[in-house]
Amino acid sequence: MQKEEFNQIKYQNEFKKKNYDRFELVMPKGQKEVIKQRAKEAGQSISEYINTAIADKMAKDYKVRIIYH
Repeated sequence: MQKEEFNQIKYQNEFKKKNYDRFELVMPKGQKEVIKQRAKEAGQSISEYINTAIADKMAKDYKVRIIYH
């Protein structure tokens, strides 16, 4: 029987599906590029930048600490 070749993309997609929630974020045209640039300046991915902003806002407003990896 032939051994199945490891599929990195399939593995990553399955890992993300199992370990992360997803949702669509809608914003005015042009805002994505602004966020993308700010994230780059901060040395973060867009996802990291947005998650950090949400965590900081919730910590400030609600005294809730969100752990983001």
